[in-house]
Amino acid sequence: MNKVQPKTLPGFMELLPKDQVKFNQMKETIQHSYEKFGFLPLDTPVIELSNVLLAKAGGETEKQIYRFEKGDSDLSLRFDLTVPLAKYVSEYYNELSFPFKRYQIGKVYRGERAQKGRYREFYQCDIDVIGDGELSLINDAQLPAVIYNTFKELGFDNFTIHINNRKILNGLFNSLELNDKSVDVLRIIDKIDKIGNNKVKEELAKIEVESEKIDKILDFILIQGSTDEKIEALNNLGFEDETYKEGLEELTQVINYIRGFNVPEEYFMIDLKIARGLDYYTGTVYETFLNEYRSLGSICSGGRYENLAEFYTDKKLPGVGISIGLTRLFYQLNEQNLIKANKDSIADVIVIPVDETADKCLSVATKLREAGINTDIYIEEAKMKKKMKFADRSLIPYAMIVGEDEINSGNYTVKDMKTGEQFKGSIEEIIEKIK
Repeated sequence: MNKVQPKTLPGFMELLPKDQVKFNQMKETIQHSYEKFGFLPLDTPVIELSNVLLAKAGGETEKQIYRFEKGDSDLSLRFDLTVPLAKYVSEYYNELSFPFKRYQIGKVYRGERAQKGRYREFYQCDIDVIGDGELSLINDAQLPAVIYNTFKELGFDNFTIHINNRKILNGLFNSLELNDKSVDVLRIIDKIDKIGNNKVKEELAKIEVESEKIDKILDFILIQGSTDEKIEALNNLGFEDETYKEGLEELTQVINYIRGFNVPEEYFMIDLKIARGLDYYTGTVYETFLNEYRSLGSICSGGRYENLAEFYTDKKLPGVGISIGLTRLFYQLNEQNLIKANKDSIADVIVIPVDETADKCLSVATKLREAGINTDIYIEEAKMKKKMKFADRSLIPYAMIVGEDEINSGNYTVKDMKTGEQFKGSIEEIIEKIK
């Protein structure tokens, strides 16, 4: 019989148990943070009808879709969580309460070129607030509060949420008579941190932006100072464009609301370079960076959009949302040993029988589990050395030795697998110690 070589497809992440435990802890921490702010869970299908999923898609997005036929059905794998949200809100509009706050953590699929740290199957962790006709700007300020809380709970202290408003940039382009090229200009300046000022000038020149206007754009987006100094500078520029003034008023309000959420000043800043290349962002935009690891790029981004479901319904459904690309973020952080996991194993303790006590260990393990302690038990026949080696390699913090003497006396020996120290006690004492 010919054996098939076991091989994982390129661009699909599989982890060994130790790393999977870390990954799951990150995912659960993010979920807990989202729920803390009242976001409701949502889980849409991985497979959708192609005409539904691709209603807005085109260009590179459509090329990257995993699309196939099953019987008479034309189907596709979801490529993000936003389009399924738009479908969901349109379909269940009459049964939802607005503003609708949802989070979704799930896998998405993009058939792009696989490379180190970039995947074809990956988890996204999204939150969005959807309004019915209108949506308060306070929601735009709530999301930085969620970002701050999430990354604090993940164990990070040195990060900054960069905030801008697309209307300010659009107003600038209107004033410079560049509104016909605004989408292209936005895409170029959004790359300034990656490619540098000179390359941005070159790319703007290629789309025939005059050199004088290029200088004004760069002077504008590179305004320096504190948050309040930047707002003052933007007010003092004297632009009369209504879109500009509306964007500046929105940005000022959002900053004030963020302070109302008690997000410390050092964790957010106005960054006029942030444009978010996607066309549907219309107001507030965000990108979040680890300050000591800017090479990782933005670790959480998003923004405000005016009409989530325009391809599915005539109802106007404005929203604001953010997304964390968990798979890519985990890979990058794990490569640099930056993940702060609170434990390396699912089990807190492993019960190890001595001689013929395996059957009696079952009730001991059950008592520990009833007390809320994750408990494994070594059931196989083996020498003590092999059993302890299993506990060590499994990274289980405590090994509880159970022989006839322990069963009869009610006192059990527990070994701390990290320090090698041992202690004895009753089940109740051991539960208190381990918990």
